[in-house]
Amino acid sequence: MVREAVPGTEGQETVPARPKRKRNRKPSQKRAGGSGKKIRVIPLGGLEQIGMNITVFEYEEDIILVDCGLAFPGDEMLGIDLVIPDITYLKNNRHKVRGIVLTHGHEDHIGSLAYVLRDINVPVYGTRLTIGLVENKLREHGLLNDTIRHNMTAGDTVNLGKHFKVEYIRSNHSIADAAILAITTPAGLIVHTGDFKVDYTPIYGQPIDLARLGELGRQGVLLLLADSTNAERKGFTMSEKIVGRKFDDIFADAQGRRLLVATFASNVDRVQQIVNSAAKFNRKVIVEGRSMVNVVTTAMELGYIKMPEGMLIPVEEMNRYKDGQIVIISTGSQGEPMSALSRMAAASHRKIAIQSGDLVILSSKPIPGNEKTVSRVINELFKKGADVIYEDAHVSGHAHQEELKLVHTLVKPQYFIPVHGEYRMMKKHQELAMDLGLSQDNTFILAPGDVFELSEAGGGKIVDKLELEPVLVDGLGVGDVGNIVLRDRQKLSQDGLLMVVVSMNRSTGKIVAGPDIVSRGFVYVRESNTLMDESKAVVRKALEKSAKKNADWSKMKTAVRDDLRDFYWAKTKRNPMILPVIMDV
Repeated sequence: MVREAVPGTEGQETVPARPKRKRNRKPSQKRAGGSGKKIRVIPLGGLEQIGMNITVFEYEEDIILVDCGLAFPGDEMLGIDLVIPDITYLKNNRHKVRGIVLTHGHEDHIGSLAYVLRDINVPVYGTRLTIGLVENKLREHGLLNDTIRHNMTAGDTVNLGKHFKVEYIRSNHSIADAAILAITTPAGLIVHTGDFKVDYTPIYGQPIDLARLGELGRQGVLLLLADSTNAERKGFTMSEKIVGRKFDDIFADAQGRRLLVATFASNVDRVQQIVNSAAKFNRKVIVEGRSMVNVVTTAMELGYIKMPEGMLIPVEEMNRYKDGQIVIISTGSQGEPMSALSRMAAASHRKIAIQSGDLVILSSKPIPGNEKTVSRVINELFKKGADVIYEDAHVSGHAHQEELKLVHTLVKPQYFIPVHGEYRMMKKHQELAMDLGLSQDNTFILAPGDVFELSEAGGGKIVDKLELEPVLVDGLGVGDVGNIVLRDRQKLSQDGLLMVVVSMNRSTGKIVAGPDIVSRGFVYVRESNTLMDESKAVVRKALEKSAKKNADWSKMKTAVRDDLRDFYWAKTKRNPMILPVIMDV
């Protein structure tokens, strides 16, 4: 069916009846819009990294967004909770933005939506589970009643503005209701795979619609953008059902032991597999972790997780059952510091303590960069007497090389852009496309901020570069922590802080009291009396010298800071942050 984006319906949820879809199945070799008309593709994230997927498609006065994700902070981003994309370009062109179309419900594809909608309130389109997960986020941010949401099913199309028509195509991933997008534009047809794999035996729903991809390939596809996460891996990705068999084996061998399974909160299919095994072995299920509770609740309400009546119990009732009757499903498979599993490992969880004999299963693969935090959690679990399975209870949700070849062969794009992955992954995907017959001139590796222009007649090229500064979320602050603050935090974490407090008479330039020195993270003052006495002498000398030159107080502070920095480097080879405070008395 076709949906028109109707202005003036803000705050309404639109879920119209869906008639049986009709398609023109006559193959055509003519490429749609084959001309010199140019489409712009601008990735604002999702390239050269894992996460923060968001791509702009622009034609004349119309813009649509595909996905709106976040990234998790690296080790160097001290105190940062989330990283969201820089949408300055969108804010400057908000009058052109017609809607946001979502491929699936993972955080790296929907996590920044609530932040973006604060500045650009446009309709949001996604499949039923995706919209259900989005609504949880909008409700938390107070945006639910102000945002138009449209539920889409495979085969549905929606017209956005004058120039875009988007079709939803059934796909497979590690979350149900994933979709591939076919975007019709005046320049030609674009296929965006989102995150996908080819799973012939999915846990929920049907296999990926390869037939429809073949139809599009026969009609003519101008551009393919495809998931590169597993482009380095040969062969095929195993079906999600393989994990179910592994869970059955683990549950069978763990009779009498308490089980804890950590996975991504949004991996609904994985949660269903755990529930299936729990039902076979008569275990009660406890769900722990705020995001896990939210996702499981939503998925059960929408019918994506099916659980026997009475199986799900609150954690408060756990002591009523023997260890062999319990399985706990929690967040924390990536070692996130505040996740349920990490707090259990650190013995700081208020309701669940790891005990000797527990069997913990990490049902995920560490995201690149998370290996150390995951390893730290595993070590703590072992120290507390638990056994940990962390390698054999997971299959990827991303296509391996043979699946990528299959999609490329079906779609037969004229041009190709690898997306969703680090640079080496995208490079490998480019080489794979070239092995299948695409020329290097027709494949493009982009970076975030590249303004890529493409037409069938003229080919593609980067015509501009946006200066992007990822926005850091720290608590309730969005964007108020930048590079300078991060640099200060890194400096504090490395060398500590010294505060120098002195009282002076402004008219005479004489020291009335002090200097007093407070150290945090530099040295322990009580055990460094000699160093502190020498430091005070350096401060007095710097103040006397600058006061004689009739310097103002800002110059006095600079003199104190410079002289102390030289002194500490000579004495300790450390460079702490120094904050002089001069009070007028």
